[in-house]
Amino acid sequence: MSERRPSPNNELVALYPGSFDPLHNGHVDIIHRASDLFGHVIVAVYDKPDKRLYFTTAERVELVRESVAQWTNVEAASYANLTVDYARDRSAHAIIRGLRATSDFDFEFQLALMNRHLNEDIEALFLMTSLEHAHLSSTLVKELSQHGAPIEDLVPAGVAEALRRKRERTDG
Repeated sequence: MSERRPSPNNELVALYPGSFDPLHNGHVDIIHRASDLFGHVIVAVYDKPDKRLYFTTAERVELVRESVAQWTNVEAASYANLTVDYARDRSAHAIIRGLRATSDFDFEFQLALMNRHLNEDIEALFLMTSLEHAHLSSTLVKELSQHGAPIEDLVPAGVAEALRRKRERTDG
């Protein structure tokens, strides 16, 4: 397989939304690939997901920032409104979503259609996860970490350290 990376279209902005609780290597892979396609990628950390969070919004944003610092065209930010509205507010041309399995597609397809209904100018762009990350989910990473299982090859180093500290505070 060729290592040639496309040149990003410097005029295009993409939004990659999620809770990122925590960010894992599958997310980082999608961010890296999106940064090759778009001039600017905003990793948008959703402030109020309908789930119990392990990390605060500020912690999640900082972990994303640390993990993507090598890409100058990527930023991390938080938001609390509808994703499609935040994408419009940030002049994004596309909303990036990662897909692991067909079960992801069913939900993401419905979401993309609703977003198109709300704003037809913002495209949905789906990136298939790389095979080595297809088994990853933030839920599984948290569960492994809480039980002390090794996670260093599943998440960026800063995230592994933050998970270790969080586990020690809860166990201690």
